[in-house]
Amino acid sequence: MVKIDTSWDEQPVDITSEANFIWSIANKLRGTYMPDKYGDVIIPMTIIRRFECALEPTKDKVLAQYEAMPTYPARAMYKISGFQFYNTSKFDLQELCNDPDNINSNFKSYLSGFSADVQEILRNLDIESNINKMDKGGCLYSVVKAFSELDLSVAKFDSIKMGYIFENLIARFYQNVDAGQFYTGRDIIRLCVSLLLAEGSEDILEDNKVVTVLDQACGTGGMLSTAYTYLKHLNLTADVHLFGQELMGQSYAVGLAEMLIKDQNIDNFKHADTLKEDCFPNQKMRFVLENPPFGTPWGGKDAKQGQEESVKEEYLKGDSSRWSAGLPKTNDAQLLFVQSALNKLDDNGRAAIIENGSPLFTGNTASGESQVRRWLLENDYLDTIVAMPTDLFYNTELATYIWILSKNKSQKRKGKVQFIDATNIYEKLRKPLGKKKNEFSKENREQITKLYTDFAENNISQIHDNTEFIYREYTVMQPMQRSYAITEQRIQKMLPNISSFFDPVKFAELQSSNEKLSTRDVRKLTKFRKNKTIYDQLILILRNNISDKVYKSPESFAPVVENLLSTIVDNKLMKKIIDGLSQMDKSAEIQTNKKGDVIYDRDTADTEIVNIRTSIEQYMNKEVLPFVPDAKAFFEEDLGKKKPIIKTGAELPFTRYFYRYQKQESVEVLENKINTLENSISMGMKKLFAKKR
Repeated sequence: MVKIDTSWDEQPVDITSEANFIWSIANKLRGTYMPDKYGDVIIPMTIIRRFECALEPTKDKVLAQYEAMPTYPARAMYKISGFQFYNTSKFDLQELCNDPDNINSNFKSYLSGFSADVQEILRNLDIESNINKMDKGGCLYSVVKAFSELDLSVAKFDSIKMGYIFENLIARFYQNVDAGQFYTGRDIIRLCVSLLLAEGSEDILEDNKVVTVLDQACGTGGMLSTAYTYLKHLNLTADVHLFGQELMGQSYAVGLAEMLIKDQNIDNFKHADTLKEDCFPNQKMRFVLENPPFGTPWGGKDAKQGQEESVKEEYLKGDSSRWSAGLPKTNDAQLLFVQSALNKLDDNGRAAIIENGSPLFTGNTASGESQVRRWLLENDYLDTIVAMPTDLFYNTELATYIWILSKNKSQKRKGKVQFIDATNIYEKLRKPLGKKKNEFSKENREQITKLYTDFAENNISQIHDNTEFIYREYTVMQPMQRSYAITEQRIQKMLPNISSFFDPVKFAELQSSNEKLSTRDVRKLTKFRKNKTIYDQLILILRNNISDKVYKSPESFAPVVENLLSTIVDNKLMKKIIDGLSQMDKSAEIQTNKKGDVIYDRDTADTEIVNIRTSIEQYMNKEVLPFVPDAKAFFEEDLGKKKPIIKTGAELPFTRYFYRYQKQESVEVLENKINTLENSISMGMKKLFAKKR
């Protein structure tokens, strides 16, 4: 087996002066834009200048060909420009500044000279409206002039260095977006790539190896760019194909710009909603890398238009669906992205997905979340979960995790899941970037990756069988033992049992309502009016027959109530009244059905969660029967019903497995601390009032 060096790191790239210069241009927008909107201008202008600098060496040749034949094919023009884009306008940013009075119209004319894909980028960045706004605010000329003096040529800034500039700008300008829509730092991406390549990836070293990488929530393309650089370092002959889908127009535009500069096939970079469509249905992927948005709804009123319909339509495809394991709650799409990632992987594919804590444990046994986790474990797709430190992202302090998914687990990992607690493995930034106060250094990444490849247990690495996290839900009940009596207390407890027959509170509410009643409420009010006389009568009869006498079986009590009420109520209501006048009583007779089988009391039902490796008999003998000797467990799963009853689920309670008990301080120590604090406050108050005198 060939060991891949995953500790590689790019040479330190200093883009401080360029980033600071670009940042300083934002000062020219003051008064026209609010600070949180500076990025709406600076990011597009940086992209325009980058394109302009990239095209400068071949610009004259492109113009000459365009003048000779304006209809010259775009793909042929790419060969002349040296990129998958070009510009046929005689203007550039420097030339625009020579005619300040017409800079608005000339700028738009210049932009219209770009080829179609750049036009799409500029539309998504809404550059024309910003040109108008800057012109109106009197800052258009100064902004264009400043950018015309910025050298972003390919010779000076390769794609790696340009990526750092974009990362720096995005971190500065987009610090206030929602928690799920943040830029993923390069340090985090490198860790994801290191973990992906650390095992089961030896084939990528083959000569001219074709490697496909997908990000279904690719944002500005940072994950794809970093993966590309990493893979090309490991194998210069590798033919790396990047695929991306991104919903947000501005992020997509930045990412597409970088793909153009990298000369990637831009047909593989789509402005699309992954929850609505798979843009590459016939293409399987060697690697999937993604950081889908946290807590973003896929259904309900807060979802994007058409998402819920698309997701449910896809789900109905059954086993061929991208989310065949189940649908999570509509308020969080993270586990949809997890399923879709696995759907896209080829037979030896691996994925690294960043999630928050929610997908680990939310949802009850039958929930979509639980069933997705169960599917991952039963199919042995879940390889490793790495808990990362907080304060790693520019826009959120949430606890986050890397999920490593694999369709080609090594023999030692089959049937296993590794948990790595890397929450204390990080370096502090000298100066925070938004909410990002921590980062992974090269040494940190090496340490975490070694924990992964060592596949050994220690205080921050645990290895568990898949079955450790799958459980069955049992209902435990006691035999039906109930006593019966007519007392005021029992009459009051019985009333909810017959509320469908008559409900005094609801009746008063409907009668006094000033609003027009619905058809349903009208029917209910009519029914209550009809039943009120009988209700009043039966309550009066019961109260007139209140007694201390207690009956130990329904057979002995039923004749008493029937004798009192049979002339005014039917058998169905009679049964509800008798049941309502009962209460659990372990001294009462054990009730049985006609076959003589014991009837178990639903009112005593309790839920027991039992790992699938543990027999219910063993569990009951240890955990239940010593305390409730006559209890019985029922496994009520029924998958054959039209609406299946599911009682087998899974959860991944990561934090519980790494919980360390901290002994509480003694009462004496706490008392001393309180006394010290009180004395300090008292002394402070005395000094304060002494000064006032």
